Amino acid sequence: MSPELSHIDHWIFDLDNVLYPSECNLFALIDIKMGEYIAQALDCDLVEARKIQKGFFHDHGTTLAGLMHHHGTDPSDFLDYVHDIDMDRLDPAPLVRAAIEALPGEKLVFTNADRPYAERVLEKRGLDGLFHQMHDILDTGLVPKPQPAAYASMIAATGIDPTRALFVEDMARNLLPAKDLGMTTVWINTGAEWAGREHDPAYIDYEITDLESWVTSLHSAKEEQAT
Repeated sequence: MSPELSHIDHWIFDLDNVLYPSECNLFALIDIKMGEYIAQALDCDLVEARKIQKGFFHDHGTTLAGLMHHHGTDPSDFLDYVHDIDMDRLDPAPLVRAAIEALPGEKLVFTNADRPYAERVLEKRGLDGLFHQMHDILDTGLVPKPQPAAYASMIAATGIDPTRALFVEDMARNLLPAKDLGMTTVWINTGAEWAGREHDPAYIDYEITDLESWVTSLHSAKEEQAT
């Protein structure tokens, strides 16, 4: 690794729009399902459901957190419904797999999604069996990023030293708590307005546009140093 990353022994990755390209727009399918769920649960039309959904997302970190807080929604019922989507938009990523596999130390997934959905995504991308640990929304006790308690839960469960960890995220605001804990932070700038909300260079160490190019470049830099 380059000198500034030589201390990293835990590589933490968010799932959606990180371990697959944002261009796949997989979340659009989940977005539709969330709108349907809210419309049915709250007896409103889809236009109103979308307003409610986005309000909960911005105010509570996830739509589910808002639904639980305001309406006592059953989390399992919600997660099962919204994650029941087709994965055909995803393709295998052998270069990403090889590059992550070659990183020194342990690799983790830290996601606001649930484990069954995450495992389906990883399998479709050919990344199954690659990560040593996963910490999902159920592991955090349904407390989502960017709430500090989610990060504390992940650290307690995995035993990582945050000062020796690097965290890759597509949502800028989710990197602030990580930086406060001493993590090295990497923001994947997908160009989405909502993903860049609360962006501040003070808590972002690296800004990139896609995971494959960046993680591959780490090994290229290592090879150049060796020669």
